[in-house]
Amino acid sequence: MLPLKDDNPRRTTPVVTIVLVIANVIAFLYQVSLGPRAGQELVFELGMIPARLPALFHGEVPFSLNSLEWVFSPLLSSMFLHGGWMHLIGNMWFLWIFGDNVEDFFGHFKYLAFYLFCGVGAGMTHTLLNLNSMVPTVGASGAISGVMGAYIVLYPRARVLTLVPLVIFFFTVRLPAMVILGYWFVIQFFSGLGSLNAASEGGTAFWAHIGGFALGALIAGAVRDT
Repeated sequence: MLPLKDDNPRRTTPVVTIVLVIANVIAFLYQVSLGPRAGQELVFELGMIPARLPALFHGEVPFSLNSLEWVFSPLLSSMFLHGGWMHLIGNMWFLWIFGDNVEDFFGHFKYLAFYLFCGVGAGMTHTLLNLNSMVPTVGASGAISGVMGAYIVLYPRARVLTLVPLVIFFFTVRLPAMVILGYWFVIQFFSGLGSLNAASEGGTAFWAHIGGFALGALIAGAVRDT
């Protein structure tokens, strides 16, 4: 199921969401402009590599400010790199659909802090469950999962126009956000469970999605109830 748009009106211009989309597109265009080899080197430099964390704390690299930056700064920089056009478009599509109303709720600056915090939390979740992985992880999906987690808490009954495949036919239906986002989370959760014993060879970072979604839902729920 692919969400196309929601029927939830926004009160303000989603300035931060627009800036995030533009920043991700510019970063990806720069990444592509480097060419395949240099682009891959950039991914290994700025992407999040889980195995760096145990390497630091087991003394395999000297403990210093530089080594701390080497381990932890990719939690932020990896959010603005993507593995391909479809990866970028899919992430930005979901951010555009669900980000504006969450930005309405938090306000622009708090929303930006929320987005980055969810991205870091998602990255740490993936790292802690893949400590032996040398595969760099990139993409904004962990942070966007946080946005989706907040949306399902704040606007569970908002209608989302959704494209549904039926064998070779497609039709659209308006579903409550709780259904479409709940379905998405269940898929991520069971896919994440299935990946726990699998070799780390790349692919979708399901636990980043799960961690970001849960963190976003918890923060939105706590802020809403204060």
